[in-house]
Amino acid sequence: MESSQQSNYKLNKTEKKFLRKQIKARHTLLRHEGIETVSYATQILVVANGGLGNGMSRNQLLPVLEKFGRVDALLMPPNKPYSFVRYETPEESKKAYVTLNGKEIVDDVGQKIILYLNFVEKARWKELDLQALPPGLIVVEEIISSEDEKMLLESVNWTEDTDLQNFQKSLKHRRVKHFGYEFHYENNNVDKDKPLPGGLPDICDSILEKWLKEGFIRHKPDQLTVNQYEPGHGIPAHIDTHSAFEDEIISLSLGSEIVMDFKHPDGVTVPVMLPRRSLLVMTGESRYLWTHGITPRKFDTVQASQSHKGGIITKDVGDLTLNKRGIRTSFTFRKVRQTPCNCSYPLVCDSQMKEPPPSFPESDKEAAQLEQEYVHRVYEEIAGHFSSTRHSAWPRIVEFLKALPSGSLVADIGCGNGKYLGINKELYMIGCDRSQKLVDICRERQFQAFVCDALAVPIRSGSCDACISIAVIHHFATAERRMASLQELVRLLRPGGKALIYVWALEQEYNKKKSKYLRENRLSQGRKEDISNDTSVQGLLVEQMLDVGNQDSACSAPSVNDFQKGGCNSRKVTNSKLPIHTNRTSFHSQDLLVPWHLKGNPGKDKPTEPFGPVESHDPSPVFHRYYHVFCEGELEAACQTLNNVSILQSYYDQGNWCVILQKV
Repeated sequence: MESSQQSNYKLNKTEKKFLRKQIKARHTLLRHEGIETVSYATQILVVANGGLGNGMSRNQLLPVLEKFGRVDALLMPPNKPYSFVRYETPEESKKAYVTLNGKEIVDDVGQKIILYLNFVEKARWKELDLQALPPGLIVVEEIISSEDEKMLLESVNWTEDTDLQNFQKSLKHRRVKHFGYEFHYENNNVDKDKPLPGGLPDICDSILEKWLKEGFIRHKPDQLTVNQYEPGHGIPAHIDTHSAFEDEIISLSLGSEIVMDFKHPDGVTVPVMLPRRSLLVMTGESRYLWTHGITPRKFDTVQASQSHKGGIITKDVGDLTLNKRGIRTSFTFRKVRQTPCNCSYPLVCDSQMKEPPPSFPESDKEAAQLEQEYVHRVYEEIAGHFSSTRHSAWPRIVEFLKALPSGSLVADIGCGNGKYLGINKELYMIGCDRSQKLVDICRERQFQAFVCDALAVPIRSGSCDACISIAVIHHFATAERRMASLQELVRLLRPGGKALIYVWALEQEYNKKKSKYLRENRLSQGRKEDISNDTSVQGLLVEQMLDVGNQDSACSAPSVNDFQKGGCNSRKVTNSKLPIHTNRTSFHSQDLLVPWHLKGNPGKDKPTEPFGPVESHDPSPVFHRYYHVFCEGELEAACQTLNNVSILQSYYDQGNWCVILQKV
């Protein structure tokens, strides 16, 4: 180990590579767990590349380790690329270290993986408290026989006449058929005035009658959606629209088991195993308040000891393994509601909302009103909390500012709490923001800042050597207003002056790499440290899906004309309510509302209604901010329409599209 680096022996190329990998594994462990490796033999080894996070299952790794002695424990933390093994004696551990270090084994998907081992004194792992199922949620195992399962699966004809109204709709990630009423994925609703001919399949009738008689369900459904999921497919987190369906929503899992994630607005996530031939019943809070969804992946993390038994997947690292998904077909039954919903969750109920989500603006006046209510007013309300989460400067913005010549005059348009105003002391920087409270924070920090609108900055034309606009332009509600904000930046620049522009990206996964925004998705299961205030790009979000955009659409790079018409391929959602984004998930609409869960002194900030039942008290009000997230090429196309401008750089940076332009 360490001594080998100090010897006179010259390492060959393979040995050097092995040493680099082993050192990298030590640094990963120290960064993730705060655990340092040791140079002497102990009972415990950390096995890098031998983790659930890189496709290694318990059933695969344990037999390999047991060849060298008795294994007291194998600890496999969820989503981590390493595991911990404890042998009965240090001698057995040393045998495994000598033999397995650098050894190549094959994982569950046939990929070759090289193991790198290090000794540690102890393995600390965080145990999570056992969670209860979301209130109102039950899983009934073996609800039907294997014979009934076979008949139901065979009853679904995926190749029948395409003229039939209830024929499958080919979504991007799965096959689907509707009976009774067509389920519209763009708004999680049905058209009650357009029932499909034929009703529900006859084969379902006797099964539903049996469930009614045995008390598993209270209503006989009149709508059925059949989905077929291949391994790797999923469905975004969502809540079925309150006004569309009665309290009870049930889903029968056929063909294969699956793990479904249930998420509370406070950030608590409960993964639930739905075994093959089981019935999921959602009522009350689990139906109306918690989102449910299936993460697209080919393996689920499950309990090794529980096999395919239904219920919560706890994070007992001594009992986790990977389970390969099969082809699953779900029969989801609903009862269409004929009267308004009067549930106990008015803040997320479309029937009871005092102020429904705003519609997409159809005029400049409507856009200005939308921005006033869902941008300007919100930032005034959340200024203190927002500022507390905005302290880390983004490296490439720092790089831009530090590369400017000494003495340059720089304007930060939309400066927020002023975190970039003091980056380079050699510059003369001035900031402006629409929020008086954020400007006050800048002044408290001894920065020069004033209140103004980014569409009308009271600075003389051609007076700035550089401008920055960081996470601002995506708050303007029409393409014309976004264009005007870019033109205002150019107006401020002198000839030769440069501007750096950042906007939030539709593509939160780029070049097969997830952005920080997606990577920091908290699968908390109630652990306090996992639902602390967020300090990354957009802060802590509370999530609810009241209305969603096209959940299976993709955005291609726009042309200049596309931008002038409104965005990616002119995907303008007219006469439609703006969807509310779900925390730490991919975007499914370009124009949306992003919630902000206010933390701090609730008495000081303006309260809103709680998410929970009417009688509950939630000290964390929720505000919604309007965003237009930019797709690839959209910002660059907009800048290309500007007069007297050349684009120096266009790039993607951690979930944002960025442009550096120069006035010529």
